[in-house]
Amino acid sequence: MPELEVPGATLHYQVVGQGPLLLTISGANGSYEVWQPLSHHLKDHFTVISYDRRGFSRSTLQGAQDYEHRLDRDADDAAALIKHLSPNTPATVLGTSSGAIVSFNLLLRHPDLIETLIPHEPPAVTLNPDFAELKPKFQDIYNTYRRWGIPPAMQAFADFAMLSEGEKAEFAKSRAGLHVFSDMMYWFEREFLYPFTEFKPADFEPYITELVPVNSEVTNKEAFYFRANESLTRALGLELLIFPGGHIGYATHAEAFAKELLDMLKERKATEGGGCIEKHETGQDKGLQQSRGEEIHK
Repeated sequence: MPELEVPGATLHYQVVGQGPLLLTISGANGSYEVWQPLSHHLKDHFTVISYDRRGFSRSTLQGAQDYEHRLDRDADDAAALIKHLSPNTPATVLGTSSGAIVSFNLLLRHPDLIETLIPHEPPAVTLNPDFAELKPKFQDIYNTYRRWGIPPAMQAFADFAMLSEGEKAEFAKSRAGLHVFSDMMYWFEREFLYPFTEFKPADFEPYITELVPVNSEVTNKEAFYFRANESLTRALGLELLIFPGGHIGYATHAEAFAKELLDMLKERKATEGGGCIEKHETGQDKGLQQSRGEEIHK
């Protein structure tokens, strides 16, 4: 896999397809594998970049870390990938779950790098009117982790997140692999309270033309991450799009999710007068990708 050196870490990333850049940002599992099914269905239209976020899986940490500002570093890592792989053109960014919180911060810190931002079910609880009631519940789950370990804490979190039994099975499957326990420990220790990053709808008012919030159709409508996007779109006067599947519908319903995503992006291009997204299959495109020193996966 290609890698990129950033301050305090080495980021490992995967490149799939050809065309304009679409960056995916993972949630709690932190690694790129969960995006592989979706990338397959987007590869004829986009260069899809998926990566292990710093501290997860193969993206190793280097030296002392500024954990007090870790969310800023996370956003800056995403910005560094865009600058490295698409230095002259803003990217489309799709972040899910806590990765959507990273994408929010990316938009606020580096708006010039983003053409379209798609936050999928962000657990940004401060956007919800009842956010003060949610924090003790997160603290209880963290205490369970510290006292009893990862499996009981993950079960408690899945219940709190109102995942269906089918979603729980898929949720567990998405966290399989060599790095699963170290990734989960890192998530609990360094990221579990990302949802309490203070965001206000007014923060995003300058960027409403870039922002396209998305939820999924079988997600429990009372789940805090579903309601966060509802609150945001209501406050900003935006439409909340509903895509197939549940909280990890981009993996479980990848083909249908990709179709909705492509249709939405094509409509945005047409509205902006830029025409539709075309397939990118020319030798010139391949040469451009190879000149970046990247791997191309068909």
